[in-house]
Amino acid sequence: MNYNESAENYLETILILSRRLPVVRSVDVATELNFKKSSVSVAMKHLREKEQITVTDAGFIYLTDTGREIAEMIYERHEFLTNWLISLSVPAKIAAEDACRMEHVISRESFDAIKRYVHGGQ
Repeated sequence: MNYNESAENYLETILILSRRLPVVRSVDVATELNFKKSSVSVAMKHLREKEQITVTDAGFIYLTDTGREIAEMIYERHEFLTNWLISLSVPAKIAAEDACRMEHVISRESFDAIKRYVHGGQ
């Protein structure tokens, strides 16, 4: 997994958790992804350096505008691709796993073209 994909997964996870929890902490991210807290801590440092998240003194993680934009793009791709694959009779678990890989490598142009096609706009 390259850094960009890893960073995108972290940002997407923070977005998802922020919709479920009042605040997001590193321990929440570690639990959600089943990663070691130390690995998450290193990743959070990199995301802070890239100004994609902010972390309060109390350890609460917030997406910056840039981080939120990336997270929402990845989440949209994940949801759309998962549902599309399921509609093609791919089992849900496999569809979600495949979508998770596809969401990081597909270009914006190809993703938009697939969306137009699926929604009948060819």
